[in-house]
Amino acid sequence: MTVADVPPSLAELPAEVGISYVMPVLNEAAYLEHAVRAVLDQDYPGEHELVLALGASSDDTDQVAEKLTADPRVRLVANPRTDISIGLNLAIAASRFPVVIRVDAHAELPAGYSSTMVEILRRTGAANVGGVMEAKGSTPFQRATARAYNSPFGLGGGVYHHGEEEAEADSAYLGVFRREVLEAVGGFDEGLRRAEDWELNHRIRAAGYRVLFTPAVKVAYWPRDNWGALRRQMFATGVWRGALIRRQGSTPVRYLPPPTVVLAAIIAVLLIPLQLFGVLSAPAWSLLYVPVLGYLAGVSVVGLTRLGGESVTDRLLNIVVLATMHLAWGAGFLRGWLFGGRSTVDRSRVR
Repeated sequence: MTVADVPPSLAELPAEVGISYVMPVLNEAAYLEHAVRAVLDQDYPGEHELVLALGASSDDTDQVAEKLTADPRVRLVANPRTDISIGLNLAIAASRFPVVIRVDAHAELPAGYSSTMVEILRRTGAANVGGVMEAKGSTPFQRATARAYNSPFGLGGGVYHHGEEEAEADSAYLGVFRREVLEAVGGFDEGLRRAEDWELNHRIRAAGYRVLFTPAVKVAYWPRDNWGALRRQMFATGVWRGALIRRQGSTPVRYLPPPTVVLAAIIAVLLIPLQLFGVLSAPAWSLLYVPVLGYLAGVSVVGLTRLGGESVTDRLLNIVVLATMHLAWGAGFLRGWLFGGRSTVDRSRVR
């Protein structure tokens, strides 16, 4: 290891170092109290606080949040512009302690999460550490979505979906951060409405710090529970991933299959009328249908045989969810890569 490879040194964390949990919130009346309770029930012995950044919700989220402030550890900050990255920065700015833990209203921290993650920060000298995202569901559609999240066939090969060994990673689910590193790299990029976590971790690594994955903890995540919400979420996520790659000029290969499938589908749709009207009559043109037919066959086989489920309906839902995730994300990626993120927002939680 050369001098240039040595990560910047971080001060040793004191015993029972204080923790600031930060949570951006929008239209989470049904989930918020449960998520907050999972945070406040952590058995961490040091001082801790939870700062909720309240977006412009149209349900009863604000009223639920106000009731939660009966616990003096809970504080609220307004996030009128609603964007996640802005809300996170506002919550971090309003917080006090050296370790910052990002939490989500759709996630439930397991018992012992905070103590385990702080100890890993202390042991490894990492700037950020994250665990496994373990998706769960309570309805047939949400359970199918969870199965897709937990499979490499759904959201790809990201280590925090199914990694089994502690290792350095390009990003982390949620994240347990050293505050001084967040301050050193400038916090979350407020110009991004999605992909803000990957971009932040990219800057952390570029500054020489380590981002670490651990399989020691699994955080329950409750994904979107209907087709329209899932489609909107995946499209917006794809747009901002494409916009980020447009900015950076490069991409990991694993992000390319969904937009490739979408391009193949567009070509196939354009080819149909050209063949029907005899513009393209040579049989060889029909080979352009092969990628789409191959994808449909592949996603059907995976949905029916690899994701699980207790009934035929469950397995058919697997196919619907996989195709929705791939095609919506891929279409969004192409839009973001070609035109940037512009005003695209994730409207999957907007009532």
